[in-house]
Amino acid sequence: MNDFQFRPSFIQLPAYHSFEGSLCLPGSKSITNRVFLISALAEGTTTLKNLLKSDDTRYMGEALKQLGVKIDFSDDYTNAVVEGHGKPFDGPSPAIELFLGNAGTAMRSLTAALTLGWGKFILRGEERMSERPIRDLVDALRTLGADIKYLESDGYPPVRIKADGLEGGDVSVRGNISSQYLTALLICAPYCKAPLHIHVEGELISAPYIELTLDVMKRFGIDVRHDGLTDFYVSQGCYKSPGTFFVEGDASSASYPLAAAAIGKGKVRVVGVGSESHQGDVGFAKVLEKMGAKITIGPDWMECDGRGCELKGLDMNLNDIPDAAMTVSVLALFAKGRTTIRGIGSWRVKETDRIAAISAELQKVGARVVADMDSITIDPPEQLQPATIETYNDHRMAMCFSLVSLGGVPMKILDPACVNKTYPHFFEDFGRLAQ
Repeated sequence: MNDFQFRPSFIQLPAYHSFEGSLCLPGSKSITNRVFLISALAEGTTTLKNLLKSDDTRYMGEALKQLGVKIDFSDDYTNAVVEGHGKPFDGPSPAIELFLGNAGTAMRSLTAALTLGWGKFILRGEERMSERPIRDLVDALRTLGADIKYLESDGYPPVRIKADGLEGGDVSVRGNISSQYLTALLICAPYCKAPLHIHVEGELISAPYIELTLDVMKRFGIDVRHDGLTDFYVSQGCYKSPGTFFVEGDASSASYPLAAAAIGKGKVRVVGVGSESHQGDVGFAKVLEKMGAKITIGPDWMECDGRGCELKGLDMNLNDIPDAAMTVSVLALFAKGRTTIRGIGSWRVKETDRIAAISAELQKVGARVVADMDSITIDPPEQLQPATIETYNDHRMAMCFSLVSLGGVPMKILDPACVNKTYPHFFEDFGRLAQ
């Protein structure tokens, strides 16, 4: 199944027993959307290579084109040439309306970036987007002089922006809801009317995503001074194109074939991301190793050897890798003993309420599950049960629960096309390596 030219209601996976081979990962969604926006703001023309072709990145790319950015894509949409504005975006009169689907990174970063220029902008998304909070970011932007209005529910998209530049100075933002708020402020900071100091209140979740943001900014000539990951100091400046930017493979997507090797007692190599990556989800490989698999990591590849391994349950705080933590919750079905995953409160404000969704679907296949606002505890079943898995229009639900079929039980995955959000070829790759 390739790119889902239609929207099938389900895909039936047979009972598999092994998983072996190698695959090249799709480009990183997180890097693709960051580099799209920064190259659009930058001076000069940037050639982007190995872009992720997915729903989320399409929404960002189309929004930038609506804003007047010239983007020339290759035929397969994995490469693009972006002619940077060299300045913030101005909107036409009376207003420009952007539809961003359920792309949280695009919604949050564009909400911040569009306050920098001049004009009126309306940002909308799918129904789920209107349930994903944005208040902390909007409050911070209002502190800096932004005129932003909620159009439906207070604290949630859609929003209307009347842009006239953004003041600099001092601003605070909470770090315990979403790292995307801080990423949005950092990306727009060089174009404020004065240097910007951002203070993070409380614990910063998903900290590796901030390090990823800082790395991309540095590649475009903006070096952010920071005190740990609590205070950030950004001088005025302008992004400058590095000429060519290669997007590495998606570390979150790597978690599925690596986990599949451990479950299916096979050996799998994923190519495109490794020890030199700034993506936090490369840390999933270390978690898998602690659970009992044999892991080898090279500069741009990772390998899991599950032959002869026995997975064991662990008690882990996975605050830094919340996306890959979902994969760990399915690995718990195959581990000896209880698994507890902590630090996952952000799951509740993702594409769906992931704590509720994971709990419901794990119980369908026979697991015993106890969850609260920030953790989930899983006791594996004595015997896995075939099930029909509801995916809640959440790509990671579909990919995670496909792994259960490697336990020798057929699985029916509803709305499989939801994987288009980040990994359109997932089922094609999965079916090629599973036996």
